[in-house]
Amino acid sequence: MRIGILGTGNMADALGTQWAGAGHQILFAGRSPDRARALARRTGGAAGTFEEAVTFGSAVLLALPHDVARDTLTALGAGNATLRERVLIDCTNAVGPGFVLTTEGGPGAARALADATGARVVKAFNHLPDSVWRLTPPAFADGPLSVPLCGDDADALDTVAALVRDLGCVPLTVGGLDRAAYLEATTAFVIGLWHSGHDPRTLLPPFEAATA
Repeated sequence: MRIGILGTGNMADALGTQWAGAGHQILFAGRSPDRARALARRTGGAAGTFEEAVTFGSAVLLALPHDVARDTLTALGAGNATLRERVLIDCTNAVGPGFVLTTEGGPGAARALADATGARVVKAFNHLPDSVWRLTPPAFADGPLSVPLCGDDADALDTVAALVRDLGCVPLTVGGLDRAAYLEATTAFVIGLWHSGHDPRTLLPPFEAATA
């Protein structure tokens, strides 16, 4: 698969490196062309402009900081043929260490992104930090990691599910983009627990007990 990556930070590095190792062709683009070229050299991929990354191939990973992602896509011509109908994987979060979660009753970042660009957006990979995606594979005592996916387009979900499996993880489709807002909010809540020194797993009983 040919994958364009918008961004040169930790998530772009972690996922791009893993996908390159799985045999995919990667084109990195970022606000720092030098960093994009360095990633390309290390992974055997290519570096280019944002426009080139968007039109490069089968899927585009949006791995820019949340606060600049929308402006970057707007500059690319959001809503016209540049992004329309592209599979756009949104791994962004509006939160981080010390975050304050605020809501305005909106549809969620992923839905807003789809409405603004016309892309076939799939929310994925946003619920964990880059350190987990660097593991080969991300598997733990209970087995492979599940990756929740939210999207409205079946073909786009299939494309992203294949990329999840290439990481050694299990794709878990949890609903359309209307559910992505819940995934985004849950991620914010879990990040807050982690950074407060709490284990989110202690909030839930084992699956067998919960379904008995």
